[in-house]
Amino acid sequence: MSIPSRLANDGWWLCKPRSAALVCNVSLQTGSATMAESSTPAPHAGSIQENAFPMRPAIALALAALADWLFYGQRTGISAVIFALALTGAAFLANFARLNKAQVLPAGLLVLFGVVPAVEEFNAASLFFMVLALGVGLSLATDRKLTGVGEQAAALRELYLIGPFRLLRDAIGAFNLPALTAGFAVWFVPVALGGIFALLFVSANPLLEKWISLLNPGSATSYISPGRVMFWAAALSLVWPFIHVRWRRKSEVTPDLAVTVTAAHETPVQGLDFFGVATILRSLILFNLLFAVQTAMDVFFLWGNAALPADISYAAYAHRGAYPLILTALLAAGFVLIAMRPGGPAEQSKVIRPLVYLWVAQNVLLVASSILRLDLYVQIYLLTWWRVAAFIWMLVVAFGLLLIVARIKFNRSNDWLIRANLITLTATLYVCSLVNFPAIIADYNVGHSREATGKGVPVDMNYLFHLGPQALPAIDRAIALRSFDPNLVFRRDYLVEQQRKDVASWRSWGFRSWRLQRTLDAQQKSSAAS
Repeated sequence: MSIPSRLANDGWWLCKPRSAALVCNVSLQTGSATMAESSTPAPHAGSIQENAFPMRPAIALALAALADWLFYGQRTGISAVIFALALTGAAFLANFARLNKAQVLPAGLLVLFGVVPAVEEFNAASLFFMVLALGVGLSLATDRKLTGVGEQAAALRELYLIGPFRLLRDAIGAFNLPALTAGFAVWFVPVALGGIFALLFVSANPLLEKWISLLNPGSATSYISPGRVMFWAAALSLVWPFIHVRWRRKSEVTPDLAVTVTAAHETPVQGLDFFGVATILRSLILFNLLFAVQTAMDVFFLWGNAALPADISYAAYAHRGAYPLILTALLAAGFVLIAMRPGGPAEQSKVIRPLVYLWVAQNVLLVASSILRLDLYVQIYLLTWWRVAAFIWMLVVAFGLLLIVARIKFNRSNDWLIRANLITLTATLYVCSLVNFPAIIADYNVGHSREATGKGVPVDMNYLFHLGPQALPAIDRAIALRSFDPNLVFRRDYLVEQQRKDVASWRSWGFRSWRLQRTLDAQQKSSAAS
């Protein structure tokens, strides 16, 4: 589309700060008239910002060090308020050139008002108000125009959910080395996720932990541990959006001019692709090798009942791995969904698909091993509500992994996968609503206790009473297996009275409570007859 020369020569009005920077950097040619001159910045316009950038990493490192001193290995309280105030001051200092001086005081007062609940007591509610005040205060001070609730929510999402991921991109962007950037992008995901998987495997496997401790008997890890390194990485990622503020703004140009700008920028800008074919291929090879180590150890020690070292019991081996391995499977499922997204470059690869199937199969086996680990632990330490929930959750995760394979195999959409998982979750919850879990837990614990079998652990009577009236039949069996204890009989009679009050009115009638009451009435009649 052609632009009149008069308009092009008088195009200084397009050069609005920040929001129209894209327009001002585009040459709009009509004959001999161009707009390149109108985009030329003043000689010292960007000097403040350019000179301030080297200071930002130093401020971010100082905040990470402060976070380490305040939070790492410590309980959180007034330390959260101190860090919030330090973060606010550091954000104002690092972004001094772009501050709206008229809004600095209201923004500071808003932050102070937001941290008051955390001064009273640090909890989930006070954390929410503190995070909200920090985000809104920063947007006010940096002149972020928010005209509606939707834009406010989008700004907070950009700050807290998208902003932390900018640290890596900004750090790489500081070096104008395309080869280094491309190589880093290819290996970052395999190395980072591989390290996370390795840490989870070590935390889940006391045998691996023992072998690693033999390889590194020194005490250097007391100063630099993987946990502390991850804490610093997380702290730097979280504070960076405050130190290097960059809001996304809506385009302020007319539709016709936007078309011209788009046409002038037809040459694509090559960015970082962290989930290209090369990255996914390297990741899957590395992940399959890592998972193969854990799978082989589970097959040998867990499924094959091989003898463990004398200082590691089967209970410790089973309990350590049940929950971290489920987290590992969930992370693996998330990676597969991102890597094998519909229409992505890796979806149709004949090399990547078999690796994905192999990795998902190892994850399913990993979940099965987690279920076996939890079962071995329950055989020794009996059932609880959380262990029953863990069993059910593991089964749902395993089925979800199989659904991912089905989505890839039959080329279904992510909407299909979401619907299938929602149906699975709904059906699971529906079935669970019909199951009398308190009675099942109580019956299992009494039937597998030391009082009933002569081995294992004694039944926890306090936990049985905590399960409520539905545990009364099992409680009666447990009392009969023990010597007479008037305290237990009193607590049992209290539950019976509670059950009778629950069924006294037709309004509180339930089929499960009615069945229990019939059982209690039958027991009372039989005891009276005898």
